[in-house]
Amino acid sequence: MEHLFVIYIAPFILTLAHILDLFGAFVIVISSFMVFIHFLKTSKDGRKVRLTLAASLAFGLEFKLGGEILRTVIVRSMDEIIILGSIIILRGLLNLIIHWEIKHDCEGL
Repeated sequence: MEHLFVIYIAPFILTLAHILDLFGAFVIVISSFMVFIHFLKTSKDGRKVRLTLAASLAFGLEFKLGGEILRTVIVRSMDEIIILGSIIILRGLLNLIIHWEIKHDCEGL
């Protein structure tokens, strides 16, 4: 059973995790570019632009966090668990901070 997991399932899960990472990177890069272009065109209200960018970053980070969670399935050593857990905690904290900033900025509008 372990042999089947190592040959077929682990590479499939790793591929899915990479795909989620790419989705997250794609969302972050494209939305950042679009928000920057919008800011250059209007440059009226930087607050709304910041909120849009923060929401896009949070959305992209959620994809990347999903990829890290998938990676937990194929972890084999305690060192990998510690590293992966640290990455998940950091990305989760970033996501919480961004959502907190969005909430407080939206209250001021």
